Formats: sequence, structure tokens, C-alpha cells
Amino acid sequence: MKNAWKFLVPLVLFVGLLTLFYVSLDRDKETLPSPLMGKAAPTFTLPSLSDAAVKISNSDFTGKPWVLNVWGTWCPGCLQEHAALLQIAKRGEVPIVGMSWNDDAARAAFYLKKKGNPYTFAGIDPDGLIAIDWGVYGAPETFLVGADGKVLYKHISPLTVEVWEKEFLPRLRPRGGGE
Repeated sequence: MKNAWKFLVPLVLFVGLLTLFYVSLDRDKETLPSPLMGKAAPTFTLPSLSDAAVKISNSDFTGKPWVLNVWGTWCPGCLQEHAALLQIAKRGEVPIVGMSWNDDAARAAFYLKKKGNPYTFAGIDPDGLIAIDWGVYGAPETFLVGADGKVLYKHISPLTVEVWEKEFLPRLRPRGGGE
């Protein structure tokens, strides 16, 4: 019986680990919860991509909803979502702040000049500390911040117009039936 346990315990542990691995593979990376949900958005000051002397902070959006889009010219998903961001920006529903992350400011500014700039403000996180505060671990990531300054939603992966309409717009509309 002792010999059976020597093989049975490692086998059970191995099957358990395989099951855990399989279940984690099936998780949708786009629905990973953010610890910021429902909490005040981290404060920041971003230097502009075009002029480092010009800065913006989230206090500039006090009292109105806004979006933070984390992107980089090195990121294929960011380049993929660019056309959708341009379409969304044309609608003028909320200001969109672009934060170029782990990127070269001149390269990012050139990209926006060449491909179009969907951002109300395009800044750069030169040392990656702002991204850390926001819990960013990849790009693209897009955050919706409410008029009260709290994070309402986080989208991981390229943003599309369909995702915008399904996930972002309903969170922007006031709840309640009366006019």
C-alpha cells in the first residue's frame, strides 16, 4: 500500500495542477477585474508629447467623465485600435487622454501626426510610474473615469466601436427613467 501512495499522491497533484492550468487558460483576459473599479482614479500629471512644458492632470477633468487610453507605437493592438479611437473621438462624447507608455516621445508624436490624433490630450508616461499607479500591465488598456473621478470601467485589448457602444456608453448615460 505504501508503494501505491508514492505514485498516487504525485499523480493527484499533477492532475490538479493540469486542471488549474487548463481553467486559467480559458479565462478571458479582457474581463480581468481592476482593483481600481469604483475607486478614485490615481492622480497624475502627464507631459505633452509635443511639448514637455505643457502638462495635464486628471484634475483638469473634474466634474466630467473622461477616458484614459494607454498605448504605444510598439504595440500591435494599439495600432489596430487607432481607427476606432479616431471614430470615437469624432463623436465628441467624452475627452480621451492618450498616455504613450514605454515609448519614445518623438516617435509617438510623429505617429499621431501621420495617422491622426484621436486624443483631446496626448501625453507620455516617461518613466512608467503613472502606468504602475493605474495597474497597467499591458497595452492597450482603456479606462473610463466618471464625473465623480472614480474608475467606472477598464477594457483590456484593442478598443472597437462596438465595445465602446456596449461597455462604455451605457456607463456614461445617467440611470433612471424620468426626464
